Amino acid sequence: MGYVEDLRVMIGHRPVIFTGAVTVIADDKGRLLLQERKFPKGTWGLPGGLMELGESTEQAARREVLEETGLTVSGLHLINVYSGPDHFVVAENGDEFYLVTIAYYSEGYEGELVIEESESVSFEFFFPDQLPEKMIGSHRVIVKEFLDKHYSVEEHKK
Repeated sequence: MGYVEDLRVMIGHRPVIFTGAVTVIADDKGRLLLQERKFPKGTWGLPGGLMELGESTEQAARREVLEETGLTVSGLHLINVYSGPDHFVVAENGDEFYLVTIAYYSEGYEGELVIEESESVSFEFFFPDQLPEKMIGSHRVIVKEFLDKHYSVEEHKK
């Protein structure tokens, strides 16, 4: 078992605070990588997940991207930190938690996409104006902030 599973054995479904990291990855055409997740079913989101004990948020972001996609990211840059009452989640199994999400974007990546079948259905690169409708709400907010503050349409038209 991992840290979260061990913790849940001790505390049951009671609310806890979890810290995680997600990464916005753009390809050379300016499209953004999204993961079609198994849970919630049919929902798209950014690659990422929860920190393990002893990790930095940057290490968690890199590890989660590698585990979920098979890609190695470089040049992580902070988008923002998201927390508070709007980030309270009740999982399908009744687990309650408040998420503190650190969002990064990457300047580049290496490798080939590989689906981690326990978490992902598929991956797809989307142009910013063609994002899927069914996205994790907080991830849509992160993508919007990334596009508003860090993404240059002109740069990606080259």
